[in-house]
Amino acid sequence: MKKDWNARLEEITQTDKAIWATGRAFAGIDEAGRGPLAGPVCAAAVLLPEGLVIPGLNDSKKLTAKKRDALYDIICESAVAFGIAFATVDEIEALNIKGATYLAMNRAIADMEPAPVLALVDGNDKNELDIPAIKVVKGDSLCASIAAASVLASLLPPLLLGRIVDSLSDGTPLVFTAAL
Repeated sequence: MKKDWNARLEEITQTDKAIWATGRAFAGIDEAGRGPLAGPVCAAAVLLPEGLVIPGLNDSKKLTAKKRDALYDIICESAVAFGIAFATVDEIEALNIKGATYLAMNRAIADMEPAPVLALVDGNDKNELDIPAIKVVKGDSLCASIAAASVLASLLPPLLLGRIVDSLSDGTPLVFTAAL
């Protein structure tokens, strides 16, 4: 039996509510591309305003492409701050995928203003962030701020890969700008 929207809303905002109650600025953090066949690993960090409810927010892997696109815009417009960053293939090879993932996560945090003092991170790895972190297993399904980061991180790698494929197929030089 499917959960009704109110039960799902309570589930995905429970962790965020508990942290908001402490008064600490926190960001949800997630990555995409940790198991890539090609390309960089992408990480996003999102600081949502207290009490924000984003209908339909969920783990990006459980959303359609159309829903992810719509949520991406809502998250970017609604967030107090967000950061999106990458670790390159060379960095993945030098540091291993776990080290490169934390490098990208730290870059995403460093890009935020205001800066969070705490991170909620999907998974259960040892914390290798530059700020204190709380690990949340299946956090992209259980925590609104991590789900928001999941959505932001999930959209850029396919866009970059699409640009790479397009540039290889038509001979156009590959150029990346800040406005992807």
